[in-house]
Amino acid sequence: MSRTNFDQLLEAGCHFGHLKRKWNPAMAPYIFMERNGIHIIDLHKTVAKIDEAADALKQIAKSGKKVLFVATKKQAKDVVAEKAASVNMPYVIERWPGGMLTNFPTIRKAVKKMASIDKLMSDGTYSNLSKREILQISRQRAKLEKNLGSIADLTRLPSAVFVVDVMKEKIAVKEANRLGIPVFGIVDTNSDPNDIDFMIPANDDAKDSVEVILNACCAAIAEGLEERKAEKADEKAAQAQAEGEGEEKPRRARKARKEEEAAADVEAAPVAEEAEEAPAAE
Repeated sequence: MSRTNFDQLLEAGCHFGHLKRKWNPAMAPYIFMERNGIHIIDLHKTVAKIDEAADALKQIAKSGKKVLFVATKKQAKDVVAEKAASVNMPYVIERWPGGMLTNFPTIRKAVKKMASIDKLMSDGTYSNLSKREILQISRQRAKLEKNLGSIADLTRLPSAVFVVDVMKEKIAVKEANRLGIPVFGIVDTNSDPNDIDFMIPANDDAKDSVEVILNACCAAIAEGLEERKAEKADEKAAQAQAEGEGEEKPRRARKARKEEEAAADVEAAPVAEEAEEAPAAE
């Protein structure tokens, strides 16, 4: 069963592409027609591509890996932040920090700087500083929080990157391609789909269009997380059962040994009595 349908996408305006003069010829297979100088995207292909991307995202989430969402354009910021946070995934909605993937250790140092500032605030050192120093540190902390706060829990490179506008976020796409990280992207008629591993042909400028696609993808991620949780619970139960059986085996062995010893004592008793009576008869 499809995660979206033609009518949902049509209502959200996913079919509107860019002006004909701005098109990228590589998007020709996904363009249905041209109307009033604007390309119309084939939504039947969009539905199929959403399902394909959602299934791949589900498997990534099921394996316990992270997907980094990237959208710095104004229309998509809030939607991406809300949807990514709902499935506990990292996201970037401010300026893309250059080298975030290719120079990840440096980004992690900046994130750790936030943690060290928080520690200063909590252990009382902060109160001993001058007003000027406190102001400088507070501004630095606010800047770090704005740019990197949403990736504070990202301790290693993500297993996939989901990009809303692949043309605007071309640096993120290039970094992911360089490291061999799969890229999921909403690709409009003016963009190049060749660098995108899982492309979704759709309008990347309308908030409703972005939202309906993210709803389907994040629902798939949530399913993957639930399945992972269920599998872990089953493994834990199986392990507990195995440990219980492991403890039961020595008990059973000890009980069987005692029963064998008791039976041997019972069999040996008449023989001992006969041995005692034999000299008396003489």
